[in-house]
Amino acid sequence: MKIGQKIKDLRIERGLNQRELAVEIKVSQPTIAAWENGENEPKATYIFRLARFFGVSSDYLLGLEDRF
Repeated sequence: MKIGQKIKDLRIERGLNQRELAVEIKVSQPTIAAWENGENEPKATYIFRLARFFGVSSDYLLGLEDRF
């Protein structure tokens, strides 16, 4: 699974819309949409923010390890 799909799945699990997630990690809503649609990938800084926010590892987001 690609990083954008993981971000989307984690966001939906939390009951957030794209705008709410964007506010939490300090990016724009179109940035979240681009990540989720596979048009762009987050830089390391944002992968770190996403991992901390969702309580997962960066390796999980990058597809290097399973979630559990």
